[in-house]
Amino acid sequence: MTGPVSDSLTAALNRRSLLVPPMAAVLLALVWGQSLPAAVAGLAGLALIGAVLAAVHHAEVVAHRVGEPIGSLLLAVAVTVIEVGLIVTLMADYGSKNATLARDTVFAAIMITCNGIVGLCLLVGSLRTQVAVFNPEGTGAALASIATLATLSLALPSFTTSTPGPQFSPTQLVFASLAALVLYGLFVATQTVRHREYFLPPQIVHAPADPDRPGQDEHAEPPTRRATWTSAALLLVALVAVVGLAKAVSPTIESGLTRAGLPASVMGVVIALLVLLPETIAATRAARRDQVQIGLNLALGSAMASIGLTIPAVAFATLWLSGPLVLGLDPTHLVLLALTVAVGTLTVIPGRATPLQGGVHLSVLAAYVVLAVSP
Repeated sequence: MTGPVSDSLTAALNRRSLLVPPMAAVLLALVWGQSLPAAVAGLAGLALIGAVLAAVHHAEVVAHRVGEPIGSLLLAVAVTVIEVGLIVTLMADYGSKNATLARDTVFAAIMITCNGIVGLCLLVGSLRTQVAVFNPEGTGAALASIATLATLSLALPSFTTSTPGPQFSPTQLVFASLAALVLYGLFVATQTVRHREYFLPPQIVHAPADPDRPGQDEHAEPPTRRATWTSAALLLVALVAVVGLAKAVSPTIESGLTRAGLPASVMGVVIALLVLLPETIAATRAARRDQVQIGLNLALGSAMASIGLTIPAVAFATLWLSGPLVLGLDPTHLVLLALTVAVGTLTVIPGRATPLQGGVHLSVLAAYVVLAVSP
């Protein structure tokens, strides 16, 4: 692509990102609290997708200003705020009918990030350079944290006996929430303060001053302070629009799933796919630039944020939400979680991956999607 064409395309994308959040917010104000006909629901869905993409664009602008790995962290947190907002608002609307929504969405996020986005990054990166290279120290620490949080929050409730069913007792739920917050805080401190180099692409770590080396940051100059604050404000508007519009179109989505004869748990998969689509795009772009580590940061950081922030938020929301909170996974999903952790560990240890590892992770995701649609 030539320079002028590329510049014009970038300018068009920037203009769209500036216009979409306020337009989505206006549409939200018009449809709030109303029963939407199919045509309006479709328009709201398009605006929702546009707001998600705009939110990620503005998160990337802010991230570019602050640099890596903090940039990946900010993008992951922004996406998780969307996820938490959707879960809490939908649980508030439907109560006990969505008792498993938090579990289904968090587990779907784990499967999509740890298998889908990771597999895609490894596949794209290794096809481009034959072998995808990343830092096993940082990636391994992230995977270990995810495995621990997933086990404490989603696996243990299936085996506890204080409360009937796959649920935590209030004491156990408080413990799981505090453990999630503490581990996530430690992970953030490790990623951004004490061991930042573990989460940078190996090419940048070994040659930080050579802009001609592959794997270096290929972005333009960092945005100005004014552009950064503008993007931060529009990011907030976009996040509010996403949560509100998703709540507005959720009855249409749910009725569509019911008519199609799909299980209720598919709603969690839809939410996770929606909020993680921008992460997938950003991670794939990084892998194409031979920065697989940044793609892995996005994927595993999103999984960490999804568990570390969603579980405490939903636990706090149960103080005023009616109905039970079911967090325990069923046996099929427990097997898939164990397989994900085992495959992820074997992938991370060498710090190098071929297309085979990418294909293995994507096959686990495919199995999850098939079993979600046809349990």
